[in-house]
Amino acid sequence: MGRYYSGDIEGKFWFAVQGSDDAIHFGGTHDYIDGEGEVLEEDEIGEAVEMYFHFGPEDTESIKEGIQECLDFLGDRREKIDEFFEENESYNDEMLAKHLKVSVPEVRCDLEHYARLCLGLKIENCVGEQGECNFAAEL
Repeated sequence: MGRYYSGDIEGKFWFAVQGSDDAIHFGGTHDYIDGEGEVLEEDEIGEAVEMYFHFGPEDTESIKEGIQECLDFLGDRREKIDEFFEENESYNDEMLAKHLKVSVPEVRCDLEHYARLCLGLKIENCVGEQGECNFAAEL
């Protein structure tokens, strides 16, 4: 079973790679929401079923910084990962490690940053086109 995000942007978090709170790496604001759709206080977060994220023009710099951190981490491996996913419909860590010529633990770290980069680029594009980006993420 996967966890999805929906709203101004939509997608599915990468299973066993990406947390539902991954968008916090790009700034913005977020709230924890309960099953009734109510915003929770900090001491009630354990009851949350989703997070709600908001990014506006004031977050442009932090979005860019988060994207740049991912790009810096991935370096030239980003193009190799892009190439791998263009050529393969499915994968496992061993396949990707072989393609990148790195260890499986390194692949796990690369995938975490790659998934985060994909999310950040969606947020950046949405804010650029619409002036803001709002979405809910299943926990």
